[in-house]
Amino acid sequence: MNTMAEPQNITGFGKWAQRLVSCYFWFTLFFISAVLFPVSITLWLTTVLFDRRRYLQHWFTCRWSDIILGINPYWKITVEGREKIDPRQVYVMVSNHQSGADILVLFKLHRHFKWVAKKGLFRIPFIGWNMWLNGYISIERSRGRSKLQMMDKAAESIRDGNSVIMFPEGTRSRDGNLQPYKTGAFRLALETRSPILPIVLKETHLAIKKGGLLIHKNDRIRLIVLDPIPYSSFQDLDSKELAHLVYEQTKQALA
Repeated sequence: MNTMAEPQNITGFGKWAQRLVSCYFWFTLFFISAVLFPVSITLWLTTVLFDRRRYLQHWFTCRWSDIILGINPYWKITVEGREKIDPRQVYVMVSNHQSGADILVLFKLHRHFKWVAKKGLFRIPFIGWNMWLNGYISIERSRGRSKLQMMDKAAESIRDGNSVIMFPEGTRSRDGNLQPYKTGAFRLALETRSPILPIVLKETHLAIKKGGLLIHKNDRIRLIVLDPIPYSSFQDLDSKELAHLVYEQTKQALA
């Protein structure tokens, strides 16, 4: 049962205003990205030889996201529990997935990590190219071999000292309700003996609906970091049991 509020229907002048705001958001997103991408290339060229983890590159990308969110008057984001993230610890981070806004919002963690993202996103001008500069991990969902390669790259990235963030639902929710969790992220945590950091996104599905481009007003977006789950507490579970455990924690936090 969906208990989350839906945006009210907008008619007349309100529709045109919403379209104008949406055009403003997407224009500024790509304009700012076009302006900042040369800076990102310069940063990559000057740090690639000594910053193997691309820590500075990711730090710059977090600020890039902050700028884009900062010029959007329609959204207000509250971050809770960021202090639970130990910057010296490497995690498998798992988040529910509600919207195209999720990636921008999750950069608000302001912590170092590598994304696991669809290969197609890396082809988006400026934004996707910057993902490549960051050394984020691509996957083609329809190809089993790509999934195996992704798992190998993610495990290698963790061994190099990078947290990895994944959406275990695999795709965005249409209505904000939590979909079943796939086991990939949890197999990764078991294989690398890494703690799991559950993350909960609330109300982002009301900001951008799945399959749409219109920007909806939402001042109740919440990014919530739950308590980390140490490896010692789940080492005897299999990946399905672990996925169910984290799923239930996330579902409870969403309720």
